[in-house]
Amino acid sequence: MSGAPPLIVDLDGTLIHTDMLHETALRVSRDSPLDVLRIPLWLSQGKAVLKTRLAGRTDFDPAALPYNLPLLDWLKEQRAAGRRLILSTATDRSIADNIAAHLGVFDEVMASDGVTNLAGSNKAAALEARFGAHGFDYAGNSSADLAVWRRARRAIVVNGSTRLTAQATGLCKVEREFPPQPRGLKSWSKVLRVHQWLKNLLLFVPLLAAHQVDSGAQWGTLLLAFISFSLCASTVYIANDLLDLESDRQHPRKRLRPFASGAVPAWMGVLLAPVLLAVSVILAWRVGGSFLPWLSVYFLVTCVYSWGLKRVMLVDCVTLAVLYTLRIIAGAAAIGQMLSFWLLAFSVFLFLSLAFVKRYAELHGQELGGKTKVQGRGYYTSDAPLIQTMGVTSGYSAAVVLALYLSSDVVVMLYRQPEIVWGAVPVLLFWISWIWMQAHRGNMHDDPVVFAIKDRASLLAGLVFGLIIVAGAMGWPWL
Repeated sequence: MSGAPPLIVDLDGTLIHTDMLHETALRVSRDSPLDVLRIPLWLSQGKAVLKTRLAGRTDFDPAALPYNLPLLDWLKEQRAAGRRLILSTATDRSIADNIAAHLGVFDEVMASDGVTNLAGSNKAAALEARFGAHGFDYAGNSSADLAVWRRARRAIVVNGSTRLTAQATGLCKVEREFPPQPRGLKSWSKVLRVHQWLKNLLLFVPLLAAHQVDSGAQWGTLLLAFISFSLCASTVYIANDLLDLESDRQHPRKRLRPFASGAVPAWMGVLLAPVLLAVSVILAWRVGGSFLPWLSVYFLVTCVYSWGLKRVMLVDCVTLAVLYTLRIIAGAAAIGQMLSFWLLAFSVFLFLSLAFVKRYAELHGQELGGKTKVQGRGYYTSDAPLIQTMGVTSGYSAAVVLALYLSSDVVVMLYRQPEIVWGAVPVLLFWISWIWMQAHRGNMHDDPVVFAIKDRASLLAGLVFGLIIVAGAMGWPWL
């Protein structure tokens, strides 16, 4: 194959399942928010200038990028057969050189240089001037590459649609196709983290705690509030994933998330997030009362968490506990229900324990992977035993609060047979102990909520807990 023409390979969307312009812009918005205001000025000076400015303000690990592995394997085969490979990209040269040096398969790099944006017709002209008309083969992925294929000998269509392949075929012979990653309902469900919406069922807790389950109007109000809260939460999840791409890619499971893996482009998340937030606000306004202000508090706290608090040791776990509790407060606000000190105290201690479970599982997994520090967090893996101690203590404190509540006069008024409700205490103690035992054994998912909805023992404990509460409220006829 030594006599074959050079193979030119595009970077963004072709060699990697992402776009480095989008990635650098997101990192600047996270690390240097004030620089976001300068983006319009840089763009007015030309796209090449914008890329250079953004690249100069960010750092990245080329090993963590989501590479198109089938394409990369094929390129290595071509290189082994003696073919000359050239990385030609609209990405800034500083980034392209870094990626090429990491991969070690390219003989040369052609990239944007702060003056010329090497994309579309600019790239086509540069390649034709260098190799002559039809003197090269080109691997690309978008309609912008049609100008290059028009002057190439052969096309390698990567991550392209059927329409793009047909267009490329009309310009030159298509040598190979590398199909795009599937992007169905499952991917979008992961983007929205629909499974996390289960946490928003906490909105219904005030209604259940006040024994007003027969109020159809309040159920309807809370259902609307649930949808609003879920869309707001998805907005934050999307923003969090976009701002945490690099650390997610270094995590054994989070690297499979749609944005981190490149299954869904980052720009789609940037467009989707504000739409979801707008719909959430409209629904919250329809709910009425003080629900919208509390939803706003939740949104602001989650944004602050994503932008910085998640990287502060211990503060991150306390914030997670507060976010869980805010769901209960928002639910009470939606139906105009007063909350008791007991419920709030129970919530804070219980969810603080679950937050520590989440962090402990993460530390434990990183420790098994041979790492000493968690990327993007303020913890060392050696902190795991102390996190475990604090988490177990918090969980048992929630059980103590529940026991003290059951000794109060409020219980006598709400329950026909309050002595039955005491059975909830050992069930709670079992579940907390069970969760931590599973975490200690390395069986815990990163998110204890995800673990609980799939774990039979947790589901059984929840069922027994609920039956005990119902029995205490309604009473047993033979007692």
